[in-house]
Amino acid sequence: MRVTWGKRIITAAAASLLTISIAYAQQSNLTEEGKRKIKTRTTPQYSDLARRMGLNGKVRIEVVIAPDGHVKSSRAVGGHPVLVQSCLEVVKDWRFESAPEETTQIIEFDFKQQ
Repeated sequence: MRVTWGKRIITAAAASLLTISIAYAQQSNLTEEGKRKIKTRTTPQYSDLARRMGLNGKVRIEVVIAPDGHVKSSRAVGGHPVLVQSCLEVVKDWRFESAPEETTQIIEFDFKQQ
């Protein structure tokens, strides 16, 4: 059975649309609407290992915030694993403003070697 170029193009286009729609759905969770303000925060440390490796870049952490403002859970959604760990350690102690219900936010950290 031969697959024609037309079928290949249609298959590739369908796969692209699926990928874009998934990316859009994930991005829609990152809107600023309903974003809670941070009351207390600690800055993550740029570790000696990261410095020696010359690592730079952004780390994105998704946090689930309880109604009382404490971080209920967190997980990395982007960034180098060496940089991610220090972010996960500090964000668990952050406090946010209270809200009527649990919310989820993405926090972004930017590491630049000086």
